[in-house]
Amino acid sequence: MRGAALTVPEFVGAPVHEHDYSYKDTYSGILGEPLKPIRWVGSSRRDLKTFPKTVRRHMGQALYAAQFGEEYPSVRALKGRAGRSVLEIVARDVSGTYRAVYTVRFRDVIYVLHAFQKKSKKGIATPKMEMDLIALRLAAAEKDYRDRQN
Repeated sequence: MRGAALTVPEFVGAPVHEHDYSYKDTYSGILGEPLKPIRWVGSSRRDLKTFPKTVRRHMGQALYAAQFGEEYPSVRALKGRAGRSVLEIVARDVSGTYRAVYTVRFRDVIYVLHAFQKKSKKGIATPKMEMDLIALRLAAAEKDYRDRQN
């Protein structure tokens, strides 16, 4: 078997040599930990799919890190919310600034509450209409989580 290519189940179709398994833990050492599922609230997934490809990729990487309990560099606590359980991903593109808001309040699941393009050129604050929608969707996520526990 010396020098023969193997297929490792975790990386289907990834040829490796039988003695080279070190690549499995190269992404921040997070492989092997349980992956938290993502639940999308309201139109958040549909809205995110309308973003430019580079923004979608950036947000996808940030959400992937969140699934492992890590925080991507472009993630920050949502202003106006107490604590760090509601977070926002900020991604900039030539067409504007995009945000996705999610919560890590629940131990075993990530809820994406809202995804939108920031239109205002004045200040960095999230518009009140968007904050109200986030609050409604957070309440819906809390109810969904309680219902799933019962």
